[in-house]
Amino acid sequence: MATNTYVALQTQVLSSSASSVTFSSISSSYTDLRLVMTATTVSGAHDWYLTFNGDTTSGLYSDTILTGNGSTATSTRHSGQNFIRLDNNAYMDATTTGNCVVDIMSYANTSVYKTVLARANHTTTGVDATVGLWRNTNAITSITIYPEFSGSFTAGSTFTLYGILAA
Repeated sequence: MATNTYVALQTQVLSSSASSVTFSSISSSYTDLRLVMTATTVSGAHDWYLTFNGDTTSGLYSDTILTGNGSTATSTRHSGQNFIRLDNNAYMDATTTGNCVVDIMSYANTSVYKTVLARANHTTTGVDATVGLWRNTNAITSITIYPEFSGSFTAGSTFTLYGILAA
């Protein structure tokens, strides 16, 4: 009998705008997690940020982002942050939907720092590939996603968290 490798743990479809989306009480029964997001924003907020377990301690997060827009490619590095930036050029806005897929490896392993690989795309601004790090060995039990500049995700934005078995 075949088993499902990806198990949908929770989906949140916003019925009204929200300043953040949180997945909490995440089971430790899986090897890895995958977060799939399709969203637009209000208030000119573009970039997507991510934190774990409510931890916004400055200096524990870092990321490196490779960006392309169809004619040029660049890279950007952020360290000493209190979040992981999931995108740089492939940002969402109020009129065009942005998409982002985030893989979180070994999220329940309490002997390693947590790593993130993200891919984001936007039809008019470009694509991004991000590697992020949370310098903490705690198991991840909650994930919060929010847009920059105290913006909000719009109604209809969709967020789904999957557990991955035996990755």
